Amino acid sequence: MKNIVETAIAAGNLKTLVDALKTAGLQDTLRGSGPFTVFVPQDSAFAALPKGTLESLLKDKAKSEEILKYHVVSGKYDLSELRSKSGMQSEMTKLKTLHGKELKISSAKSTAGSDEIETVMLENSVVIKPDILCSNGICHVIDKVLIP
Repeated sequence: MKNIVETAIAAGNLKTLVDALKTAGLQDTLRGSGPFTVFVPQDSAFAALPKGTLESLLKDKAKSEEILKYHVVSGKYDLSELRSKSGMQSEMTKLKTLHGKELKISSAKSTAGSDEIETVMLENSVVIKPDILCSNGICHVIDKVLIP
């Protein structure tokens, strides 16, 4: 089984994330033992950022690190655990990121073709491809870049 970085490289639609990980110097962290839960913006999510944002992000190590750490949580949370947490009326509806800030989790529904799936939102982003298992954690592909 591949680690988180190897999984992102192999996916094909996460090239921008891989480039940002290089800029931020976080590749070794996400190759480490973990476990980590990573909310991975697909390339189209990075492309949807306001004009000039992505270019400046990929040139600024500190900013890249800040944004990417906001997408990573210590521990391994699959979609069913995230959905369970999203239904709780307590502080458990938030996950503390490696950035130090918390992500708000809420229930959501997403349409995949003609199927509607129950998923979760993290702030304003929807998990569109959950539960990608890695040797050192789990990844969930999301549709927007999370900005702390």
